[in-house]
Amino acid sequence: MNVLARRAAGLLLCTLSLPLAAFAADTQPTHEFTLDNGLKVIVREDHRAPVVVSQIWYKVGSSYETPGQTGLSHALEHMMFKGTDKLGPGEGSRILRDLGAEENAFTSDDYTAYYEVLAKDRLAVAFDLEADRMASLSLPAEEFAREIEVIKEERRLRTDDKPSAKAYEIFKAMAFPASGYHTPTIGWMADLNRMKVEELRHWYQAWYVPNNATLVVVGDVKPDEVKALAQRFFGPIAQRPTPPVKIPLELANPGQRLATLHVRTQLPSLLYGFNVPALATADKPRDVQALRLISALLDGGYSARMATRLERGQELISSGGAQYDAFTRGDSLFFISATPNAQKKKTLADVEKGIWKLLDELKTTPPSAEELERVRAQVIADLVYSRDSISSQATTIGMLETVGLSWKLMDSELEDLKSVTPQDIQSAARTYFTRDRLSIAHVLPEEAAHE
Repeated sequence: MNVLARRAAGLLLCTLSLPLAAFAADTQPTHEFTLDNGLKVIVREDHRAPVVVSQIWYKVGSSYETPGQTGLSHALEHMMFKGTDKLGPGEGSRILRDLGAEENAFTSDDYTAYYEVLAKDRLAVAFDLEADRMASLSLPAEEFAREIEVIKEERRLRTDDKPSAKAYEIFKAMAFPASGYHTPTIGWMADLNRMKVEELRHWYQAWYVPNNATLVVVGDVKPDEVKALAQRFFGPIAQRPTPPVKIPLELANPGQRLATLHVRTQLPSLLYGFNVPALATADKPRDVQALRLISALLDGGYSARMATRLERGQELISSGGAQYDAFTRGDSLFFISATPNAQKKKTLADVEKGIWKLLDELKTTPPSAEELERVRAQVIADLVYSRDSISSQATTIGMLETVGLSWKLMDSELEDLKSVTPQDIQSAARTYFTRDRLSIAHVLPEEAAHE
């Protein structure tokens, strides 16, 4: 948690007699409309500065890919900067740079997005460039031949030569046996080695259409002017059918799985992952909010249970954490990691016992009202301050819309978190922290491989 969030959490704890939602930022005027070609446009007004962020989100990512063709979404993201019928490679970026604008892109399991942050009177430039590459990406073979080597080097640096990332990639492939979430976003190296530019061209034609995209604009703008610009630049692009899409669902009880991984690391570590629903797939949305609070209860700063009990109390671990992403288009994973305390000669078995003690306690004894309020205050403070920037607001809107939810959740989720009771925490723990939902990875130093 950042400094501002911690400071806000302290303020909230001093005033818990007031409604938590009272501390949320004022709801910004937000408008949505859809062009005739199916492009959804969402405009959120924020008039604090003469700046605007424009983001275009495509509903395609690594979870859409099939075996043998992994890495296509990420590779296409790279190629989107390599020229169109009107502009040569890098020319769009140079235009934005000359205007003092910021631009970038990102790919995930569920989406690919492109953004520009610029002065409000230059919004038309961002729309012009994005509409151009939505309609007429050139994908020159010689540029692809160079760029695929860049992508392979990126994989080597960020995954293959980074022990923790390599271990997590293998762990994730095991933890999602039934859905596309087992696919690494950058792709498997074998698939990068045999990727052809024709595959990217087919991927682009299949998914990069206005009816598969959401345009998000946040900043010092009015909805009517954004609508006119969107119609001017994106309106002429024809819609096309997209391939059928299925939500990435996991097996409810896939059974306990264990992998022992040997990587270039000095200390062993433990990875735990429980298969759980996300907000888009949950039968009981309150379970999802409870899991979000459990994550903070276990790993929400200095006073969280992993820190107070496993790290400082029992001195079982030297570090640890819990993480849960509630906003995926398919089922998610509740993730716990920990490194045994080598100075105290603690083992992975010791750490597992300690973690299960924490989880079993959640099942048998609900947290006190005071502890839950403290954790809730921290989560809400973090949310409020993380959404202060226009870029963060836009990213939240685009992510929610692209995974099949609604941007309106960002204005209601504080109340959703506020409604969670200690009994909800206990119920979620009993339901989801079971052995038959669990993947385990023992990550060991390479020198221990033959012991």
